[in-house]
Amino acid sequence: MTLRYSVLASGSTGNAIYIASEQSKILVDAGLTGKQLEQLFAQIGEKPDDLDAILVTHEHSDHVKGLGVLARRYEIPVYANQKTWGELDKLCGKIDVEQKFHYEREQIIQIGDIEVESYGVSHDAVEPMAFCFHHQGKKLSVSTDMGYVSEKIKGTLQESDVIIFESNHDIEMVRMCHYPWNIKRRILSDVGHLSNEASGEALADIICDRTKKIYLAHLSKDNNMRELARMTVQQILEQKGFEIGRELTLHDTFPDTPTKLVAV
Repeated sequence: MTLRYSVLASGSTGNAIYIASEQSKILVDAGLTGKQLEQLFAQIGEKPDDLDAILVTHEHSDHVKGLGVLARRYEIPVYANQKTWGELDKLCGKIDVEQKFHYEREQIIQIGDIEVESYGVSHDAVEPMAFCFHHQGKKLSVSTDMGYVSEKIKGTLQESDVIIFESNHDIEMVRMCHYPWNIKRRILSDVGHLSNEASGEALADIICDRTKKIYLAHLSKDNNMRELARMTVQQILEQKGFEIGRELTLHDTFPDTPTKLVAV
C-alpha cells in the first residue's frame, strides 16, 4: 500500500494531518478537541485508537488543543522535541512517561514502515519544526507556521510528490483588519506566518517534475479566503512557467472538514 493522507483540519482554529501506510498510522498535531478529532477521523473511515504516533510541530493551542485527551484516551505515543515538551507539560496535562518520546530537529526516525524527517522552521514558538514523510520512494512534505522559507527548507522540500504548505494571509487584509498593531506585526514578521504571495514565490523554487499536488494550508479565518489564496498562488506559479490543473494541481484545506483520504 502506498502512503495515504488527509488534512483533517487546517486553519487558525485548529490543525491536524493524518498520514498512513500499510503498517503505520501517524497524526501530525492535534489542534482540535478530542471529540472533534474523533468526528474528523470517522469522516475518513479511520479511528484514532489505531494511531501509532502523534507528531507535534510546536506548542501553540491550534496544534495541541486535543493532544493530552487523545494521547491519554488511546495510549498513543507522542513525539516532540525537548523544548516543546517543556511547554506541553504545562498545556496538555499529564501524559504517561512511557508515551513521551523526544524527537529533535534535523533528525530522521522510523515509525513502522514510514521514515520521518524533521526540520526547523521560523515561528514564534520555543522550537518549531515540520516534517517530511518517506515511504516506498514517495515523499510527502508538511510545512506550515513559518514566517519565511529559508534556502535550507526549500532544499529539504524538493523532490516532494505532495506538499502541504502554508498560505496563511493576504498582506493587505492583515493591514486593514481590526487586529492590534502588535498582532499584525507578529503575523507579518519572520517568525509569523507566510502570506499568499510568499507561499507562491517559495513553492516556485520547490516544485519539481515529480510534484503532483499542493495543498494550501493554515489559512487565516479573518485575513484570507480560499479562493484568494488559490488564485494568488496559481498566478505566481503560472508566471514562473508552471501549468496548473493537469500534471500539477492546487487543493484547498478546511478548518472543520477533512480532505479526501487519498494516496500519494
